[in-house]
This record gives sequence, C-alpha cells and structure tokens, in this order.
Amino acid sequence: MLALEECFEANRKWAARMRRRDPEFFERLREQQRPALLWIGCSDSRLAPDHIIGKQPGEIFVHRNVGNVVVHTDLNCLSVLQYGVEVLGVRHVIVCGHYGCGGVQASLRAERLGAIDNWLRHLRDVQLMHRAELEGIDRLDQRADRLCELNVEAQVANVCRTSIVQEAWQRGASLAVHGWIYSLSDGLLRDLDVTVERTDQIPDRYRLR
Repeated sequence: MLALEECFEANRKWAARMRRRDPEFFERLREQQRPALLWIGCSDSRLAPDHIIGKQPGEIFVHRNVGNVVVHTDLNCLSVLQYGVEVLGVRHVIVCGHYGCGGVQASLRAERLGAIDNWLRHLRDVQLMHRAELEGIDRLDQRADRLCELNVEAQVANVCRTSIVQEAWQRGASLAVHGWIYSLSDGLLRDLDVTVERTDQIPDRYRLR
C-alpha cells in the first residue's frame, strides 16, 4: 500500500505547486479543453507524452495502446480520434512509436504470450508486408528498430484511411497526420517525414467518394 500512498502524497504536492505558480490554473482547466494535438502512442510506461514534448494538462489529447496501433475495428481508438477531430478540433494527429518497443520485439520473436497475441497480429501484418527488407537486416535489434519505424508509417496510413479523417478533409478542416518515433536512449523525437494533410496524398482505393 505504500506505493499507492506515495501516489496520493505526490498528487497533493503537485496540486499545491500548481496553485502556487498559478492560482487560477485549475479553474481554467475545468472550464475548457482545447488541445491542438492528438497523440496516438504506445502504452509503454517510459513514454509520457506531455513530458516528452513539454505540454501542460489540457494541451494534448492522448490515446495509447500496445504498439501504437490503429485498427479500423477498434472502437476505443476510433472514438478518441472522432472526439479529437470533430469535437475538440485538434489540428495535428501524431502517431508516435519508440525504439525498443516490447510489442514490436514480441511480434518478431513470434512467441506465444496469451491474449495479447491477437493484438500483436497487427504488428505481424506490418512485418509480413516488409518481410524482404526486414530479413535483409542481420542484427535483431536493428531489425526491431526498423520495424518500429515501419509500424509508425503503417499506422499513419491507417489514421488517414478512416472516414473520420477523410470527412474532416472534405469539410475543409486543417488537419495533418504525422509519424514520429522516440528514442529511449537519448530522449529525443525523430520525424519520420510521413506527414499527410490531404486526401490526394493517400492511395485512390482508400479514398471515400
């Protein structure tokens, strides 16, 4: 129970510190939520989006799952995406993976882990799509790093192929989808240069008419 008590103690100190810095902070936070960014990232405990990019509460809308995967049948992820785009009016959707991702490493090893095997199928699909390239990388750690990058690119594509994002573009919304990756070794983000801002940037067969 000590660990839980420490959480409450840390929370009290944080709240008091925020009030000292800005007496009206919580009043403003209660009244509005206007984030410009929606972050779709991995559940890994070492990745705290607000800390990584220096944001305060209310400045970033977040969805996280193992492997930062966007699946068209995942109503949780789609609900976050729709709320972020249509209600909050976010202008940037960031899919952020990270090197050293346990989900990616598990998908490469193809071990039986239990219920999560069903989720990791999505990562293994990405692996299969790029099988030739990945098998050409001898070192397992480098192969895993490359799969982390390829997975981010695949999930950016999946975000752009949703009806939510395409309908936003059809309405003339200013919305960009980005693919980033984070390094645990140096704490730095890297832009994978796969930003998509318009329907004509995605393959024709995925466009809504």
